[in-house]
Amino acid sequence: MNRSTGTTDDFAGSGGKTDAPAAQMDDPAGTAFRHAPTAMLVADRAGAVLLVNQAFTTLLGYSPTEVAGRHWPELFETDDHGRAWEQHSRALRGSAPGQWPDLAIRTARGRSHRTVVQARPLPSTAAADEVAGVVVQLSAVSRDEETLRIVTELRLREADTALWSLDLTSGRLSELFGPSPLGRMLAGEACTLEECLARVHRDDVARLRDALETSYQGRDYEQRFRMFDQVGDERWLYARGAYVGGERPRLVGVVDDMTEHVELVRRLADRRRIEAAQGRQVNELAAKLVSATTVEEVTDLLGREFLPIFGGDSAHVMLLDQDELRLHSTRTANVERWLEEHDHRDVSYPTGAVLQDRQPRFFESRSELLGRFPAVEGTLRRTGSHSWAFVPVFGDAKVTLGVWVVAWTQPHHATPDERALMLTLAGLAGQALQRVNRQRAELELADAVQKRMLPPQPPDFPELDVAVRYLPSRAGWRVCGDFYDAIRLPGSRIGLVVGDVQGHGVEAAAAMGQIRMAFRAYASNQSDPGTVLAETNRLLTETGEIVFATCGYLVIDVDLGQIQAAWAGQPPVVLATGSGYEVWSPETGPPVGVDSEAKYPVSSRSLPPGSTLLMCSDGLVESSEVNMDDGLAAVGRELDAKAADVHQAATALARLTPAGRSDDIAILVARVR
Repeated sequence: MNRSTGTTDDFAGSGGKTDAPAAQMDDPAGTAFRHAPTAMLVADRAGAVLLVNQAFTTLLGYSPTEVAGRHWPELFETDDHGRAWEQHSRALRGSAPGQWPDLAIRTARGRSHRTVVQARPLPSTAAADEVAGVVVQLSAVSRDEETLRIVTELRLREADTALWSLDLTSGRLSELFGPSPLGRMLAGEACTLEECLARVHRDDVARLRDALETSYQGRDYEQRFRMFDQVGDERWLYARGAYVGGERPRLVGVVDDMTEHVELVRRLADRRRIEAAQGRQVNELAAKLVSATTVEEVTDLLGREFLPIFGGDSAHVMLLDQDELRLHSTRTANVERWLEEHDHRDVSYPTGAVLQDRQPRFFESRSELLGRFPAVEGTLRRTGSHSWAFVPVFGDAKVTLGVWVVAWTQPHHATPDERALMLTLAGLAGQALQRVNRQRAELELADAVQKRMLPPQPPDFPELDVAVRYLPSRAGWRVCGDFYDAIRLPGSRIGLVVGDVQGHGVEAAAAMGQIRMAFRAYASNQSDPGTVLAETNRLLTETGEIVFATCGYLVIDVDLGQIQAAWAGQPPVVLATGSGYEVWSPETGPPVGVDSEAKYPVSSRSLPPGSTLLMCSDGLVESSEVNMDDGLAAVGRELDAKAADVHQAATALARLTPAGRSDDIAILVARVR
């Protein structure tokens, strides 16, 4: 295949012509391809575009010459490159996915256009059982996917939601993703609008019917109403829907269970001592509790910020730690530390009783507490409090995590509404603590995996200074697949590697470790960088796992002042001398793990004396807001300013990060002494 001219050697449907594009084909296959109503392209095994049809040009605005030779997965948005390469790899293996993916492709004008991508193998004319390349069809997103997007946007605004669709022609009501727990509780086996309306509170039925009538006129829908569930309990619901026209008009939307919220609002409204401003404060603090990210934030909210709501004078939280109930640190000044003087799990004391039966305890006076728990008589002499609330902090499945203690210096009667609110807040706190503990465990595991998989600091080379940096993404702590390595080779040669495994998580880190070890193994007995890259690629494709990685492998011959590079989609090398910089782009092949037969050419050049070179993953120089050319220019100037010291240069680049920190970043800076 000639990438510069777009010829089609050995491709079926070319009518024996090996140097004519599809638009000039006079055989039936070529004519069908050219005039197909759907955008289509033909690519070789490496993913390079050979042919495109008229519909492709009309859809995206690219001329055939503009895309000829480009890797077709790279036409898509950066975040979808990996999924597009996955479709290419599947097509080469003849494996079709259960559902074709919906990906965003960039038009010639720079706009993003969502399409359904269908990649299929193209048989070779030489042998029917061989695959010469792939045929890719780009279809507009279907109506169902547009509907799903609308529902998803609505769904994300609330929790505890059922997703529904109402056929306005037949009156049939169904769940988009069901049956959900909320759907089963509300409707059971009911599948029509009338069957569901039969369960609606009679005072709300007429209003619901009036709102539905407007929907038949093409309007959206939004209603709050009461409905009786399968066991006869009244539920407060909030339903929203968007009108979708067509031959069979529909309403698609979400319904949220607002019962707990409504009941809480009612209880708050009945509390005469709490003003409307305090009610808003409850909501704000509850939101803080839900979004808390540390144990200290949760306990500080319970021990300090929630205290004014109940008029308390002191509060603290005791949490279970390896079967021991321990007083957790808090910024509350007047902490009831007298409770530290006994075994908290002893049922002779209120905290132990609460832990045992998970029931709150409220005491309006010292005599009431002493009458129920005589063991506290001695400790009561050392506290000025007169009333207490001992509330269990529990998470999912009512697992008790600790006890929240609120104290008043004057006799205090906790109303039913106050007690219910305390239980609600304690439940939210328990869920927050469980979430924090899970996140902490995941972070500890992730940190261990990251330290295990990332290589240590590079070895000291007498003839070469090397500095490395790894920066995790700030978009969320994730184990990622970026890696670097420096390898001593026979003679005066040193190998440098930087790569980026597609995806995030423990699997990406494991793949990163596998690739790094493969590089070391093959580099030890292969002198040609292209062979090392090809063997690593073959190893990945033969494992049967869908793992893709961009890699750059560079070998420095210190004695000869030469560098050789084999490249698989990594950003170019930046060379700086202190008086200027240049960007060197080695000839590249496809990412490793895509095509087992891929070859990786070797590019060579001299290394000017006093040069400092930079290899990096694309997270340093490219993002959705920064194109690679601008990113390379920024790091080139910074590298040139710090070229004499690789460690200062690496630190400066880690601080600069021109593309931001939305992706993880690997940096390797080297300089011949």
